[in-house]
Amino acid sequence: MPRDPDPVRITTAATSRQADISARQRRYVVSMGIRTVCFVAAIAVGPGWLRWVLVAAAVLLPYVAVVMANAASSRSDDFALMGAGPAHPQLDAPDGSGRTGRDSG
Repeated sequence: MPRDPDPVRITTAATSRQADISARQRRYVVSMGIRTVCFVAAIAVGPGWLRWVLVAAAVLLPYVAVVMANAASSRSDDFALMGAGPAHPQLDAPDGSGRTGRDSG
């Protein structure tokens, strides 16, 4: 398996598998709880436009809950490390000899 040349900082390291699953489960349970409240409220408010808004929310929330539960969390602070460029940067010689800038001598 090839190694990734980019350094990994602890601030961008992925969370453990168990912590990721736990967070996804929490998001799903919260979404399903909101859906249940919408469904019960749609029955309790009686006829009218609010009932249909609550029914629509109760119908659409399972899709949103599944998408949120399956969303991968990736950490990135878009901070470039100093000196973390390519492992071996090389330039060809201007005369086409195939020698690189490091092959002086």
